[in-house]
Amino acid sequence: MGPGTRAGPVVGAAELERLYEALNHRSYVHPDPLEFLYRHDDPLDREVVGMIAASLAYGRVKQILASVEKVLAVLGPSPAVYVAGVTSPELERTLSGFKHRFTTGDELARLLVAVGAMQTIHGSLGARFAQLVELGEDTVAPALERFVGELRGDAWRGRSSVLPSPEKGSACKRLHLFLRWMVRRDDVDPGGWDGVSPSKLVVPLDTHMHRISRAFGLTERAQANLRTALEITDAFRKFSPDDPVKYDFAITRLGIRDDVTLETVLSGEFARA
Repeated sequence: MGPGTRAGPVVGAAELERLYEALNHRSYVHPDPLEFLYRHDDPLDREVVGMIAASLAYGRVKQILASVEKVLAVLGPSPAVYVAGVTSPELERTLSGFKHRFTTGDELARLLVAVGAMQTIHGSLGARFAQLVELGEDTVAPALERFVGELRGDAWRGRSSVLPSPEKGSACKRLHLFLRWMVRRDDVDPGGWDGVSPSKLVVPLDTHMHRISRAFGLTERAQANLRTALEITDAFRKFSPDDPVKYDFAITRLGIRDDVTLETVLSGEFARA
């Protein structure tokens, strides 16, 4: 094999399906901010909670869960009703003492007011996102750039810890994680957005998923950016054309949980909790 020639994937469809069947279960979700979405049956509430949970999904997991819980306590039983009726100054005052690593209460308040406005105008975030997906686009990446642009509006200048700019080439892991939660529907992902096809989703890529994907032979790229996320997604699409991101949750359990290894799953020694 000459220089620059890529080897075939270390794992194939059979191995990935075995991982999915073994690990893609709700019993393996905790501790994960995804679990907050299970509290709400209404897709409007769920997409608000999803935006909060995904936006704060960085740092230590214990801190993430505590921060999300603190915000949800403010929003009450129906987060969608709350963000539809609250003003930016009011919410900024309510969240004035909030801080999650780089994210301040003011920044989170601007996000939630923008979310409430989009729901009011378009009926839901999902309805607006579906409108932003144009024919002929293979993935949701271009639509996500438009979506973020509308949410950011004139409220942001420069960088944002909750709404990164996809046009900069970032993998935007947390935003693609949010899309996975809202578009897919199985034992783990609750869904709610029926107007967006799972076939267009992009793998939520962070350093952990990047490392595993390189070990699996799904990419040789050194940077965990959008180009790499798209390459890994294309590799998964060969195994699951209609739902390339279906393996994401199961794969990311490897290395996160002490009781799970690739070897035990593939050998048949792994016993599901």
